[in-house]
Amino acid sequence: MLTDMMARQAKATGKPYTIADFNGLSLFVSANGAKLWHFRYTWVGQRARISLGSYPELSLREARDLRDEARALLAKGINPRIDRKQKRQAIKLAGDNTFIAVYEKWLEHRQLTLEEGRQSSLDQIRRAFKNDVFPHLKRSTIYEVTRPLLLEVIARIEKRGSLSVAEKMRTWLKQLFDYAMVVIPSMETHPATDLHVVAIPLPPVEHNPFLRMAELPLFLQGLRKYRGMLKTQLAIRLLLLTGVRTGELRLATPDQFDLDRGLWIIPVLSLKQRKMLTRKKRKRVTDIPPYIVPLSVQAMEIVRHMLDDFKPAQKYLFSGVKRVTDRMSENTVNFAIKGLGYDGRLTGHGIRATLSTALNELGYPKVWVDSQLSHADPNRISATYNHAEYVEQRRVMMQDWADRLDLFEQGQVQVASMHLTIHRKRPPHPRPLTLAQPLAF
Repeated sequence: MLTDMMARQAKATGKPYTIADFNGLSLFVSANGAKLWHFRYTWVGQRARISLGSYPELSLREARDLRDEARALLAKGINPRIDRKQKRQAIKLAGDNTFIAVYEKWLEHRQLTLEEGRQSSLDQIRRAFKNDVFPHLKRSTIYEVTRPLLLEVIARIEKRGSLSVAEKMRTWLKQLFDYAMVVIPSMETHPATDLHVVAIPLPPVEHNPFLRMAELPLFLQGLRKYRGMLKTQLAIRLLLLTGVRTGELRLATPDQFDLDRGLWIIPVLSLKQRKMLTRKKRKRVTDIPPYIVPLSVQAMEIVRHMLDDFKPAQKYLFSGVKRVTDRMSENTVNFAIKGLGYDGRLTGHGIRATLSTALNELGYPKVWVDSQLSHADPNRISATYNHAEYVEQRRVMMQDWADRLDLFEQGQVQVASMHLTIHRKRPPHPRPLTLAQPLAF
């Protein structure tokens, strides 16, 4: 049996030699006197050897402890050499796969698969992770992140009352670890599953507030006096005149407008309904027709004005405030409505409900209204909802609605609110514009 004194006194002899301990441990002394601990063992009938470390950096007692660990692995059917290689690889992987590094890879992949117009969601993710996740996990490797750690992150968000952010964070974390489980080597545990089980319930959904017809005169008069940017005022007016979603308005590009025919043709990729139609009805995107929006004279005046003011570097009809290459911010319309004194009483999305409620109350067929708003009826028998339906009927309806808005703004509420049974019919096609006609905004 080897003793510490024997190991210490072992001298160079000009030739390498070995001093045996027991159970496979030995001290190897090189020709120049360097000393290494070796562990010899048999694996599937073959003699094998691994180095445990150098002496005196590794004492005899420590060398025996490492030998015993190796023997324990052998008893479990594990090759100590392979185990060591895997652990070294894991250490290297851990250095390469910090939580933040994997997050960046996931975000890059997400950006590649993101639909046009959804880039703002990446900014939202970046802010949320920077504020709520990185302060607690930035020093961790992806392998060290556990479910309790993620639950602590979520709990802090919930504690400040941001339940909707917490809900989104649970989704993002699951997506991140879904990605990690596929692309990160040796990733065996998914810590982000079932985080919703202990989630604080969200409060009941509050529908977007909207205006009744009797409230429109004051709103329209206030909108005309709006002191912000003209394009923001025109954006709100165009929402009122068409009923499109704010996202579709923000993504509008000049090529979507056919003013000769008085149409706004919104591509399928801009539609919220794309997911509903492809998921629930199992339709290909190519099977879904574009969303066709007939334009009133008043709506076309706004579009023409925006096109006349279009800059060479501009892409979207309604550009960003700071850079013309960007589209209008998702908050611009709501901030403007809030500035008009309608905070809690109206939102950009609520304009659609304002239009829908008014047109239904005026007596227009529900199928016309739903088609104008691109509302697909899940109970329809037809295989694909046709956004081109009732275009001419809707053209009449939307011109009538635009004329009524003019009357509302003039304070003629009774005339503007008349039901269709007693209201005079409007021409089926938009009135042609002439240069002599002033812009009505």
